[in-house]
Amino acid sequence: MENKSFCIKALNTSYCSLQKNQLMTYRTLLNRLIILGFMVLVGYSIAKSIYSKSFMGILLAITSLIAGIYFLYLLANAKEYSSADQQSRKEGENA
Repeated sequence: MENKSFCIKALNTSYCSLQKNQLMTYRTLLNRLIILGFMVLVGYSIAKSIYSKSFMGILLAITSLIAGIYFLYLLANAKEYSSADQQSRKEGENA
């Protein structure tokens, strides 16, 4: 049992942290691409519904656009709240 814990402590984790940082950048890029794709699809649906003169299509497309913007607003607030919470925890540990 002790041998396994020694092997885990002896591991070089610099490669693992490098790989994790690369995954974080890919994750951010992927999130931005998903958001961009969603907005492009919403824009296409608005244009298509205007072209076909469909009131219901315009209404639903605008509702989707508002929902997407509101999601981005909530996401920004959540990130701000979590960073403020982490800083307050660090200040509490230092005190």
